[in-house]
Amino acid sequence: MREKYVEKVYKHLHSIPEKALCEFKTSEFIASELKTMGYSVKENFFETSVIAVKDSGNEGPALAVRADMDALEFEIGGKKVVNHACGHDTHSAMVLATAKAVVEKGIKRGKIVFVFQPAEEISKGAIGISKSGMLDDVTEMVGIHLRPIQEASLGEATPALSHGASKMISVKIKGTIAHGARPHLGVNAVDAAVLAVNAVNAIRGNPSIAHSVKVTNIQTEGTAHNVIPNVVYLKLDLRAQTNELMDSLTEGVKNAILTSVKSIGAEAEITYCDGVVAAEYDDNMISVAKEAIIEVLGKSLEPIVTPGGEDFHFYTQMLDIKTSYIGLGADLKPGLHDPEMTFNLKALEYGEKVLSKIVHKRLG
Repeated sequence: MREKYVEKVYKHLHSIPEKALCEFKTSEFIASELKTMGYSVKENFFETSVIAVKDSGNEGPALAVRADMDALEFEIGGKKVVNHACGHDTHSAMVLATAKAVVEKGIKRGKIVFVFQPAEEISKGAIGISKSGMLDDVTEMVGIHLRPIQEASLGEATPALSHGASKMISVKIKGTIAHGARPHLGVNAVDAAVLAVNAVNAIRGNPSIAHSVKVTNIQTEGTAHNVIPNVVYLKLDLRAQTNELMDSLTEGVKNAILTSVKSIGAEAEITYCDGVVAAEYDDNMISVAKEAIIEVLGKSLEPIVTPGGEDFHFYTQMLDIKTSYIGLGADLKPGLHDPEMTFNLKALEYGEKVLSKIVHKRLG
């Protein structure tokens, strides 16, 4: 039975956790299973990515079902331990079981594409696959993620998990070094940094849309007490529930930093680091997912808004495809990214059935 298959796959994947861009055993196992099912399988076109394709030969949508594969690394008892504490093993298991169900039932129109993506945790996987060209003909995509019990219990699911956008910024502020006895001969980078921090803290966005801008780290070069420092490093974390607001906050931070440090003769170099875009879903895809959830579980939760990020949304932005992203209840405790995370295995059966329903509704 598929229910047994999904649990078997989960237990195997859970036993071989691999961190981002190192999903070698995971991708090898998944590719082998897909080939056995009869799919056309493409591997390693971007790192450890795996894509499986089956074409009906008839006109219709090209629907992709995506799972992430990477685990997280923790330091426990002084040792580095890799652990599936975000449930990516469950996502891969549910999508692989869906692939098995699709083979058994077949599709009548369009094309099904199963995407097994590396490096979600470092926000590189979706971008890499999008740039590869392998999904250029995909028109629709659905993803799935287990949710903590605070958001959804076992037997509950939402058709739209609305992640926010996040962006990390690094700043190098450059002043002029001087002796502590002659501060007038230098430009104190710490003073410039204080001005920059205050300017950033004064930024205000639309109060009706969740957002935050904060400095999370500050360091100077050198440790002497009697030297006017010429370099200070800042790190900032930006969050916004919409991409438009994130763009506005990013521009505001840039202007605030450059203007404030310039006022005392310092300069700033701004580098944009990791980040993800906010969810932008298609109404029709949400409706399809909602119908599937109701048919499997009897009811559907309303869309859930979460400040957390997810690189899935780069597919929407970079490939201009229609998407939805399911949040699946599993009685998951105490929370995601906790090495002690537990959940109810019954959720895997529910997730596979919902995904299979979506495939059937779109491709027959």
